[in-house]
Amino acid sequence: MINRREMLRASVAAGSGLAFLQLPRVAYGKDFTAPVTKAAGLTAYQKDRRILIRYNNSPVLSYRAGSDAKYPYFYPLAGPKSGLSLTTESSLPYPHHRGLWLGCDPLNGGNYWADNGLKSGQIKTVKLELAADKPVGNSVEFVQECQWVRQGSHPIDDERKYTITRANDDIILIDCEFKLNAIEDVSIKNAKHSFFAMRAASDISPAYGGTLMNSEGGIGAKGTYGKTADWCGYFGKRRFRPDVTEGIVIMNHPENFGGNCPWFTRDYGHLSPSPFTFQKKPFELAKGNSLKLSYRVVLFAGTPQEANLDAVFKSWLK
Repeated sequence: MINRREMLRASVAAGSGLAFLQLPRVAYGKDFTAPVTKAAGLTAYQKDRRILIRYNNSPVLSYRAGSDAKYPYFYPLAGPKSGLSLTTESSLPYPHHRGLWLGCDPLNGGNYWADNGLKSGQIKTVKLELAADKPVGNSVEFVQECQWVRQGSHPIDDERKYTITRANDDIILIDCEFKLNAIEDVSIKNAKHSFFAMRAASDISPAYGGTLMNSEGGIGAKGTYGKTADWCGYFGKRRFRPDVTEGIVIMNHPENFGGNCPWFTRDYGHLSPSPFTFQKKPFELAKGNSLKLSYRVVLFAGTPQEANLDAVFKSWLK
C-alpha cells in the first residue's frame, strides 16, 4: 500500500516526468494459461507437519500431524470419481472423530482418543517426511515417528509407513504399516475406543441412507458388529453427486492380533478392526516388546462387488 508521503513524492515526480522511477515496485507471480507439466499425474507436497497428495492437481488426501492435534490423521480422503471426501473430520454425535486415525482410550490410564486436552494423552509427531521428492510411478510413500505421551507417562513410541497408490481411475489404495514399541509395560483394558479407526462421511453411512458391509456379506452394525472379516466399510450414493456411488473400506491383515480381530461397527459411520471391546482380559505388551499391525484402506467407485474388493484383498496379501 502506498502511504501519504509516497503519494506526495510521486506527485512531485510526475511533474518532472520521473514518476515511473519513484513508485514502489510490486512483484506478481507468473500466470499460467494451461496446466503446468509438473502437475500431471500423482504429486506430493509437504508443508511442516502436513502432507498433501494430488492427482492431476485435484486433491486425493491430506495427512495432518500438527503439534496441537490429539493424534495424526487423514482428512480428506477423496472419492476417486466425485472428489468428495469419503470421511468426515468432525460430525455429531462424536465430533472428536477425525477421518482415519490410530488412537486408544484407555491405555495405561491415558486417553489418546477424545478431545479432552493434550495433558490426558497425545500421540505426538517427532518425524514426518516423504520417502522421495517425487512419486515413484503411481505411488507415494511417507514415514512417520510418534511418541504416545501424557503427564508422567510415555508408554509407546511408534513407527509408521504409508504407501498411497492410484491403482486406476476407480481405486486408490492406502497401505498402512505400524510398529508400536512399548517404552513402559502397556495394559489396555476393555476399550471400544481403540486403535485403527475410521469415521465415514454421513452420506455413505446407514443412518443417512448409505450401506455398511463386510467381506462376509454382513449388512449394517447388526450384521458386522463383533464379527471377523477380511474387510469392512461403507458405500453409497454421494449427496452432491447422486449419479456416483463410492465407498471406503479398511482391510485387516490376518496376522493382526494373532488373527483374533472382530470389528467394532456403528451405523452412524464409525468402525474399527479392534479386539479390545470383546476381550475377556486386558491386552498386555511388556516393556521392550513391539506390536506390528498392517491395514489396507481402499477408496473405490461403485459397490464393493463392482470394485472386486475380495480380489484387492487377495492381491494385497501376495
